[in-house]
Amino acid sequence: MNAPVNDLLAAGVCVNPFPVENGELVVGGMPLSRLAARVGRTPFYAYDRGLLIAHARALRALLPPAIHLHYAMKANPMPALVQTMVGLMDGLDLASAGEMKVALDAGCDPRVMSFAGPGKRPEELWQAVAAGCTINIESDAELPHIRAAADGLGVRPRVAVRVNPDFELKSSGMKMAGGPKQFGIDAERVPTTLGSIGREGFEFVGFHLYSGSQTLRSEAICDAQRKTLELAVRLAQDAPGPVQVLNMGGGFGVPYFPGDVPLDVAPVAENLRVLAEEARTTLPGATLVIELGRYLVAHSGIYVAKVLDRKVSRGQVFLVTDGGLHHHLAASGNFGQVIRKNYPVVVGTRMDATDTESSSIVGPLCTPLDLLGDRMELPRAEPGDLVCVLMSGAYGYTSSPHLFLSHPAPVEVLV
Repeated sequence: MNAPVNDLLAAGVCVNPFPVENGELVVGGMPLSRLAARVGRTPFYAYDRGLLIAHARALRALLPPAIHLHYAMKANPMPALVQTMVGLMDGLDLASAGEMKVALDAGCDPRVMSFAGPGKRPEELWQAVAAGCTINIESDAELPHIRAAADGLGVRPRVAVRVNPDFELKSSGMKMAGGPKQFGIDAERVPTTLGSIGREGFEFVGFHLYSGSQTLRSEAICDAQRKTLELAVRLAQDAPGPVQVLNMGGGFGVPYFPGDVPLDVAPVAENLRVLAEEARTTLPGATLVIELGRYLVAHSGIYVAKVLDRKVSRGQVFLVTDGGLHHHLAASGNFGQVIRKNYPVVVGTRMDATDTESSSIVGPLCTPLDLLGDRMELPRAEPGDLVCVLMSGAYGYTSSPHLFLSHPAPVEVLV
């Protein structure tokens, strides 16, 4: 069931990327039961540093050298993981002042940090100006606060314009552009904002366009990237200075569910090579950036919970664990799924078992929504076994309601 790291990009990561030894999953070179003992308790998230590094390097080898790669911290802002990513990426993209603090603590150069979000508080804008990172303006209402920070600190702010284009990323799991959106400034209004930036005397860095996320169709990503460059070239005619950076967003999807076909990155890489060559003429001096989060870290993480009870109710087996939706909202199906599908789940302490049964994995919460796996064919598990939700490196820990019903929060480790 396990696949070599070098095959991840080719075969997709819905397969188990972790080695198996003596019937146990091995994470960061350590058998799962020993890792659980080292952590000290369950439930916990574990992220494999080696997988993170190998996956980033494999992607980097596919992309043309002219393309810069940024990590979108919202996917997983764990400080130790972010510090690892700083050494692998060309920059970081932030969505709050809290993420900015983590990025700065991790040693990231603020000049390659960009701060996006539709509701930046005035104090966050002051922090961003003080730090020297690029602020992706999403409303003209941000400009007076940036001006006040510039005057108060004696600093020339670095700003880019986040654009809401008139197109969207087709087949995306979450559409973030096209039509009325809270994100960015409508493309037709951008020239007015650019004029304001010029009058304020801010340093104009460029444009940020993020059309959508979680797309498994390379042709859709290529189409959005081409339209992004074309729009940026048009908007640059009204810019108060040359475009230094064009952040083209991301959208690279990962295969979570049975039947998902992994994204073929090769056509996307070739498309980026062509666009980078075109940009040398149409946007001279500009750096093209792609911003990825989930795609970089999802496969490297697991969520581990201990089986507390094996309960049979009218013929259906329930594995009751000490973890659940309060720790892993996405796996429960309550984080954007319209029709619930099972994340890949394994019994990490019975990887070589042949005796299987249909089981549902549930947590300790008093709600039927607390479901991590519905009628999955799994090895027969007993109390004390460790159930693992794979593909849990992104939108897991920080995307879940830890305070729900006042159970303990999970632990996070990077191994």
